[in-house]
Amino acid sequence: MRTADRRIALGLYRTGPTRHLLEGALEQGVTDLDTAFNYHHFASHRALAAIADDLLPVFTISTKVGYFPDGHDLDPARLRVAVERSAEELGRTPDTVLLHNPESSVDGFATACATLLEMREAGLCRNWGLSTWDPRPLLDTDWEIPRPDVAMVRAGLMVSAGILGAVDELVDRARIAELWGMAPFAGNADDSIWQTVDTSTFLASGQQYRPLQAGVAAAFAIPEVTRLAVGTSRVEHLAEAVDGSRLEVNTETVTVYRALLRERATVSAGAPSRKDQ
Repeated sequence: MRTADRRIALGLYRTGPTRHLLEGALEQGVTDLDTAFNYHHFASHRALAAIADDLLPVFTISTKVGYFPDGHDLDPARLRVAVERSAEELGRTPDTVLLHNPESSVDGFATACATLLEMREAGLCRNWGLSTWDPRPLLDTDWEIPRPDVAMVRAGLMVSAGILGAVDELVDRARIAELWGMAPFAGNADDSIWQTVDTSTFLASGQQYRPLQAGVAAAFAIPEVTRLAVGTSRVEHLAEAVDGSRLEVNTETVTVYRALLRERATVSAGAPSRKDQ
């Protein structure tokens, strides 16, 4: 994949949106926002519109539905209400609506996919897809679904062999059109591990980098994704992620790394299994 094809999205899971952060994102060339119906106690969409309604048309917005105050639910009627309310609160149609962790309600998965496709065709979003933290439960059931426009999955050096293998299988089985990544640092980019692990191994030689930047570059390749959601409240952190997206990855090293992960998982379990950690 060419580095020019990679995009950084500002993820708002743990980050309360501020005017400064959104303006800083635009200054860094970040025009993708990732949020969800349930983020910030179900107020994320309203908060975005309140602080930056004039900026939102500039951004490409992805949001997620599936969580409600009483828990996870893929009931079609509730999903429709959530998508309609999301558009109303944002003051505009979201570009992409994703099923939020559908592995939490596997029985309703196929029907929920059909529901989001209907909502796309009705003009309530431009694209639909899946956002899954662990796709393995989805693969343990039989289903047929319309082809999703996109899937968002965990990416980076903290993702296990089992989940990476399940992502590959999900992409093949559901015929995913585009793959996005999230949580490249497993929620903590300040963890000391990123200062001790030599992430330069995954980069093509001759490049200037910092550890966080190399971690971002690796996340774009493990698995291969076109967009990476990065959660931060600091524009400086976002700028580093953007710089990391421009680094060239050593694809041979990535191939060897994934093969070693699979081998280690197989040896640990005694036999190949999707449940390997």
